[in-house]
Amino acid sequence: MLGFSMIQLIRNHDQKFDKRLRQGLLHMYRPFRRIPCFLHRPIENFLKKFRRYPVVIEFEKKDAPLSLAAYEANLIIKTEFRSKLIHQYQSISSCSAVLTASAIEKLMNSNCSIKKVHYDREITALLDVASPSIHATQLNEQGLTGKDINIAVVDTGIYPHEDLTQPNDRIVAFKDFINNKADPYDDNGHGTHCAGDAAGNGFSSNEKYKGPAPEAGVIGVKVLNQIGSGSLSTIVAGIQWCIDNKEEYQIDVISLSLGAAADESSCSDPLVQIVEQAWAAGIVVCVAAGNSGPDKRTIGTPGISSKVVTVGAIDDQNTVDRADEQIASFSSRGPACGEESKPDLLAPGVNIISLRAPGSFLDKTSKSGRVDSNYFSLSGTSMATPICAGVAALILQTNPSFSPDQVKQSLLQGSVDKGLPAYAQGAGYLDAEQAVTRNGN
Repeated sequence: MLGFSMIQLIRNHDQKFDKRLRQGLLHMYRPFRRIPCFLHRPIENFLKKFRRYPVVIEFEKKDAPLSLAAYEANLIIKTEFRSKLIHQYQSISSCSAVLTASAIEKLMNSNCSIKKVHYDREITALLDVASPSIHATQLNEQGLTGKDINIAVVDTGIYPHEDLTQPNDRIVAFKDFINNKADPYDDNGHGTHCAGDAAGNGFSSNEKYKGPAPEAGVIGVKVLNQIGSGSLSTIVAGIQWCIDNKEEYQIDVISLSLGAAADESSCSDPLVQIVEQAWAAGIVVCVAAGNSGPDKRTIGTPGISSKVVTVGAIDDQNTVDRADEQIASFSSRGPACGEESKPDLLAPGVNIISLRAPGSFLDKTSKSGRVDSNYFSLSGTSMATPICAGVAALILQTNPSFSPDQVKQSLLQGSVDKGLPAYAQGAGYLDAEQAVTRNGN
């Protein structure tokens, strides 16, 4: 097998393929052990032309714009049967494509300035006492409600629940990267729950179940499908859309309750790059740590980024008293990519009651999670993340000129040390009242 072209290609460009893509390309040769040698070459040629791989191509950042690099790559891709370029991502000098092995081989041997090719892998979706337990209710009573601050929930969509549309419709915008629908909807239910975790106002429960920022605007960016999964390229496209539309929709905060297992040999994968570009554009990004605890080194990507706010989950024991909390066993632990204190902080993430999306996948398959007729109970760092995003909105309402770095410092300085290792709790348990009073320096 040493003479096979794809094996040689991987050996020659090993650092330019991520682990998943290397494995996929090599997997093509597994059946060859049982095939006569004289058939190897024609079968290899056939597989190279017909087997396709979804990828994200990262180009070297040079003076030339991405459009030129992508144009050169596309000239090669167009000549290859069953291959096509799909999207360009200006912020991270990348594009997505579906390529045959033959097309990959031609691109790697060309002069297209390719830095790395990533497999376009699957990304998945990882409030009764929650708001009072982080002391957000006290701030709400003082008039800090997230008013005039907008939170983009990049997830499975948003159902127009009364707690988001009454007495005023606070769904500012909706973008659908899965089915291209114009009106807000959520066929899974996860994104609706997350929107409520951050900004539900309790309209349907006499304010019993509400998030920390009950007057913040919400922007639904649907990047996950009905069963809560999506692809690397779709998530990148969703965050790129937030960057591109930051000014039009005043996107102040992004809440990302999704992720994938991280490859620590690549601490700057496309997901990390795009969230850091959003951060650089002035958007606070809160990301779920993941639900793969209690083992160490289980933080998912893009939570491994040193810039964003990575949120783990604490169990508030369904009480307002902060003395009896424990870190959730499922909450992913660090360290991650040299960051000892990852996650950055903990927020409530166990049995969180938030908005129900009637008829959605979760609503149909997890009927035991229903609370009354309008709410739903879920657990995970997915819930802790938008709660943190809601507190970030309160900080920005108080300090509109704060940069993402200053908001992060306020969140960290306002967290209470629970005596756990830094790789488990980061700065500690989020306290919204203390976070808002910090100056972010």
